[in-house]
Amino acid sequence: MLRGRPHAQHAPVQAPFSPIPTQAEPAMLSRLPIPAIVQQHADEAAHLRHVRSVLVRAPHVRLLQLGRLDERLDAHLDGLAVAGAEGLARAQVALEQCGCGEVFTAFAAALQARDADLQQRVLALAPAVPEAWRGIVSALGWSSAPLLREPVRMLLAAAPPWQRALGLEACRLHGVDPGPALAPALRADDPVLRLSALRTAAALGRTELLPLVLAALDAPPLAGAAARSACLLGDRGTALRALERAAFATPAACDPLRPLAVQALPPEQARAQLRELMPAAPREAVRAIGWLGDARLVPWLIERMEDVALARVAGEAFSTITGADLVALELEQPPPADLQTGPSDDPDDEDVALDDDENLPWPDPARVQRWWQARAGAFAAPRCFVGAAPTPAHLGQVLRTGTQRQRALAAQLLVLLQPGQAGFNVAAPTWRQRRLLGLPGRGG
Repeated sequence: MLRGRPHAQHAPVQAPFSPIPTQAEPAMLSRLPIPAIVQQHADEAAHLRHVRSVLVRAPHVRLLQLGRLDERLDAHLDGLAVAGAEGLARAQVALEQCGCGEVFTAFAAALQARDADLQQRVLALAPAVPEAWRGIVSALGWSSAPLLREPVRMLLAAAPPWQRALGLEACRLHGVDPGPALAPALRADDPVLRLSALRTAAALGRTELLPLVLAALDAPPLAGAAARSACLLGDRGTALRALERAAFATPAACDPLRPLAVQALPPEQARAQLRELMPAAPREAVRAIGWLGDARLVPWLIERMEDVALARVAGEAFSTITGADLVALELEQPPPADLQTGPSDDPDDEDVALDDDENLPWPDPARVQRWWQARAGAFAAPRCFVGAAPTPAHLGQVLRTGTQRQRALAAQLLVLLQPGQAGFNVAAPTWRQRRLLGLPGRGG
């Protein structure tokens, strides 16, 4: 029998995957659906799932904006549900592309309709197509608890390890204890199942499983994930050393390991790592200073705002430390006139990478400097995060009002401060987040 674990600092999680009050299920239409409209619902649901995957990690999006997108996505899924068999057929046709959004839509529709045959057809894609795996996990996280009771029970009891892994992912995303299925999965030979178990143990704050998590440090493909999970569960010895090695093994971005390492390491040790990182990857080092939260480095950050290549990421680090909203406080300036970022219009240009700093404001160094000079005395804490010392009360406030990147850091800091509590999922459907945060809004 699955058991729910209450989320520390937030409203208790209700019994897992059992009937709970949620939004009303859509009534079926009394007349035939219009195929073109149903197709639009399927297309838009898949597209909005792609958009959502960007917004949950965006530097400028807050819970309110994410909620507006969730309402649109939910409306299109409701449209498929109202269309009945036609909606399921349209969602299934979209699987020909087998993209993450298309699989998400088909599996969410199958769960909503309690169509076991379609659920199995979609699940069959998971072990072979990475995008399908991501779409299925996303649909499991999106769907309301009553719809998941039987599917998750079957997944956790299935013979194939990848199915049990999906069952654990559903439990992780809903903050639900999978019961006796978790400990054996942490010992499994199958790397996919063991990885899901490591993530689930950390997300649920299962500190009694720390020895099994630490044992995975000896499995090279899982060492980074094991170090991350063990640190979140409270280990500051072997796991933290392993995390530090993995996070700074190369200059390249190493999310989610590097933010956790910078937050978990003793400040002087983290600063030493950033000094070594700076010559090879200045942008990554500047970015990490925001995670470190050392207000003494703010003047240095302001100097970096003069460098076009570092200006925006320095502005984000400044905001992460001080809580200053550069746009709201009018501390921004127009971008350079000759700036060219992201893919160009040149068909011969092979660089099609998007601008990593897109949606970050361009700070005005002079205005920022004046703002800082007037308020520097207020930032005396050894570590500052979004304008204050990272106490549980302040971090809870950031979860309510911060940007998505700030909220993700706040959720992680909360667990580092209080190992053993369940992590807060800032990518969960916003109505579920609002319920856990005690904010008004529908449950589910």
